[in-house]
Amino acid sequence: MKIALGSDHAGFELKEKIKEFLTSMGHQVEDMGCYSTDSVDYPVYGAKVARVVAENAVERGILVCGTGLGMSMVANRFTGVRAALCHEPFTAQMARRHNNANILVLGGRVLGDALALEIVKVFLETPFEGGRHARRVEMIENIVKEDGNETPKTN
Repeated sequence: MKIALGSDHAGFELKEKIKEFLTSMGHQVEDMGCYSTDSVDYPVYGAKVARVVAENAVERGILVCGTGLGMSMVANRFTGVRAALCHEPFTAQMARRHNNANILVLGGRVLGDALALEIVKVFLETPFEGGRHARRVEMIENIVKEDGNETPKTN
């Protein structure tokens, strides 16, 4: 699977561990930054990952910031993105099963490494159930279309 990965400075160390984990599982990882613990602005990196997910250039995305809140807010501004902030495996599983989430968001200052990697594994291995859930996901996309919201542009 091709996965876009991004973080801010607070999520950098966990992002690097996730990158190593994904590579060891045979996934193709596109690291969208950041590349150190030097302070950066999370919206820049959240937007980079959300954009490639929205454009279907990758199958999934993973974002990490201090709490996961900021990255979630940024990613969910993009049409076609369903970013889920998860703190344990069950919500990661349900985000995939019922919501067809395509971006996993984690808090680097909230989660331990072992738990974070388990959440990543569950998120990637859980299929979307479809059925009645597909209708609900489509409803989300229709709300965006009805409101005239479009994917934000960034430089």
